[in-house]
Amino acid sequence: QVQLVESGGGLVQPGGSLRLSCAASRNIFSIYVMGWYRQAPGKQRELVATITNGGIINYADSVKGRFTISRDNAKNTVYLQMNSLKPEDTAVYYCKANYPTGILYWGQGTQVTVSS
Repeated sequence: QVQLVESGGGLVQPGGSLRLSCAASRNIFSIYVMGWYRQAPGKQRELVATITNGGIINYADSVKGRFTISRDNAKNTVYLQMNSLKPEDTAVYYCKANYPTGILYWGQGTQVTVSS
């Protein structure tokens, strides 16, 4: 079992930046895919970005060119650098870990609010 703890959320003005971190309680090298998802009020949870243990990256069209996902296996941490933030990026951001067995884990989420 692995615990995921997100941090780095907060209130930022449009055009600003935030970096989210997802710290895992154990080694993430064996985790096949780690990803960031978000859920805005009244909406379904949606994919933001994923990264495999081989470094293959996928982004939602809405964040391409603005967000960057990365993973540091030595620190058991996945990051999401968010630039040029827009009000529509406001959501609770969740970290997810998928093991090759199909077992997956979610973090508790961190709130990101983009507002002037």
